[in-house]
Amino acid sequence: MNQVVPGEVVPGADRFGPTQQSPPVAQVFRGDELVGYAYLNSQYVNADGYSSKPIHIIVGLDTTGTIVGMKMVAHSEPIVLIGIPEKRVIDYMAAFIGYNPLKAAADGSGPPRVNLVSGATVTALVMGESITRSAVRVARLLGLGGAGPAGGGASAARSIDAGAGEVQGWQDLLEEGGVKHLHLTVGEVNSKFLESGDPVAAKFPQAGADDETFIDLYVALVSQPAIGRSLLGDSEYASMQQMLGTDQQAILVAGDGIYSFKGSGYVRGGIFDRIELVQGAETIRFRDQLHRRVGVIAAEGAPALKEIGIFIIPEGSEFDPTAPWRLQLLVQRATGALTKVFESFDLPYAIPARYTKADAPVAGDGAGAVTAPATTPGQAAPALAGGSGDPTQWFGEEEEGDPLWKRIWQSKVVAIAVLGIMLVVLTLIFFFQDVLVKHEKIFDRVRLAYLATTLFWLGWVAQAQLSVVNVLTFFSSLRAGFNWSSFLIDPLIFILWCSVAVSLLFWGRGAFCGWLCPFGALQELSNRIAKALKVPQLKIPWAVHERLWPIKYIIFLGLFAVSLGSLAFAEQLAEVEPFKTAIVLHFMREWWFVLFAVSLIVAGLFVERFFCRYMCPLGAALAIPGRMRMFNWLKRYRECGNPCMRCFKECPVEAIHPEGHINPNECIQCLHCQVLYHSEQKCPVKIQRRLKREKREAFAQRIPIAVLPDKDGPDPQPEPAS
Repeated sequence: MNQVVPGEVVPGADRFGPTQQSPPVAQVFRGDELVGYAYLNSQYVNADGYSSKPIHIIVGLDTTGTIVGMKMVAHSEPIVLIGIPEKRVIDYMAAFIGYNPLKAAADGSGPPRVNLVSGATVTALVMGESITRSAVRVARLLGLGGAGPAGGGASAARSIDAGAGEVQGWQDLLEEGGVKHLHLTVGEVNSKFLESGDPVAAKFPQAGADDETFIDLYVALVSQPAIGRSLLGDSEYASMQQMLGTDQQAILVAGDGIYSFKGSGYVRGGIFDRIELVQGAETIRFRDQLHRRVGVIAAEGAPALKEIGIFIIPEGSEFDPTAPWRLQLLVQRATGALTKVFESFDLPYAIPARYTKADAPVAGDGAGAVTAPATTPGQAAPALAGGSGDPTQWFGEEEEGDPLWKRIWQSKVVAIAVLGIMLVVLTLIFFFQDVLVKHEKIFDRVRLAYLATTLFWLGWVAQAQLSVVNVLTFFSSLRAGFNWSSFLIDPLIFILWCSVAVSLLFWGRGAFCGWLCPFGALQELSNRIAKALKVPQLKIPWAVHERLWPIKYIIFLGLFAVSLGSLAFAEQLAEVEPFKTAIVLHFMREWWFVLFAVSLIVAGLFVERFFCRYMCPLGAALAIPGRMRMFNWLKRYRECGNPCMRCFKECPVEAIHPEGHINPNECIQCLHCQVLYHSEQKCPVKIQRRLKREKREAFAQRIPIAVLPDKDGPDPQPEPAS
């Protein structure tokens, strides 16, 4: 990584001063004048993004605590690496320049409202949140703008009174303010987008009548015992308590209507991207490991709501449950194939005074006080301009609680279970293939259902699409120092790779390529539709075909060679795979990426699995170790290839040579050849055997039966000839 220039983070600065150890902040000078400070955001707040790895940003503050500059120095966001241009994300960050979090908190204005980056919403939200939250912490620690550390001086604070209140009904909680409600209609939402001044957004109004409910949103502080037991019931409240740490708070959010407050971002990246809690300069976003679903609200008279969830305030957040705060709802609207605009709506909340109590004044330790991040004793933080390739070496990195990968696995139990079922089903299909393929129609429906599940759930929902980038990263880690935790971050990808490793020993690459690859499923399903519509299918001449399939091996070897010098550049070249465009990003990319992916799918309408046959570097990477498979479960007759050519002609990917043998490097284990192998209506060998059997049976039926004498009478006498 290039050296960070002081002027990039504090305009006009020409040198960095010494880096403080506590807090880890570097002074920035213009000559001998102190003009600001620079720090790493991930040292102060959780900056984990879509990839579940930190987004490292160096932030510059002037001497009043105003954000004056920033530079993103490292990240692992696949959306930015291979999808959204990094410039769009950097432009988004520039909107925070000039923002002073302490002044904003005093004015009650909160963080600036900016247009998020469509297609990288989670990444942008994490970046903005980490910048503003870390800025207020550093400003308070350094006493910038005359603020001093949070809570400095004696103060009379309030705290939650655990013994106050009693179990109440729904209507009573609403009337006293224990539960707050926001009702938005379709008309109100459309008006807000119209008032924003964006003419494109105005052209895409939300469908529905103006008075139709867009969302009914409710919020309550359920860590207060009386409110919590009223809304959750004793059993659910006790379960929630087990999730809370000392002095940790929890809120309940419930909603109904046509708009979901949960959104889809948390499924992909562990982050809820449509709600956030704002209190003063503090913005709190929720992650799925700190979320608990609730079936129904227990309070008497409560309505039936579609979405109910408990959200735990993350440890380390500056949240005062006795002070007013607001839940901010983010509403997004698509204005094109690749663009979206956003508007926010606030639901203010202040817990009724009867649920709080006054505390005795405490000198120098007010509510929301911040302490500097811990550092290893005797370890001095290196200078900011040291040019280290690892930004965490500037200020150190602290770990607490369970490792990140373990928390992610715990939060994805359902998805892991579904993938486990898919793998068990596929194993049973292969182990009992001889029984299944004898019933051609049943097998075809099973395969069709499995491919649909692979595409829609495994691909578009769970986004567990393996890539050649995973292979390159694995070999790179072997050279740089292997670390299991980096591969455990995404449980579905990890489980898939383990299953691929096992299947390579049994069946070669076909188990993944033919059954578990979402893009492969997309190609096959789209080709089925093309055949149903009578789209002509092209049969590539064998001489041409066997000269085209080595292309994918050349592509893989080229990517592997580049990765030895620059993994980042190899990842960019790996765009030859359309997986990110078609599966991960749902075609929400620049037009040239979409055109490339669509072109490959269109080619697959005429030549089944065109990309798999000739261009897929991942298929090539798996074919190489697939040569070591221990079993050959695909059966053949001596007559295959001489004289019979039916399997050669009907193989969907032309993996069967004219002489009859199957090329394991190209086979996708679709089992079509095994359907033919057992078919007495299509396979010439089976047809001949069936005809011989039928002749024997017919001949046996024509043999006369000998007439035996009757024990009770004389033998029958033949009639005289006429």
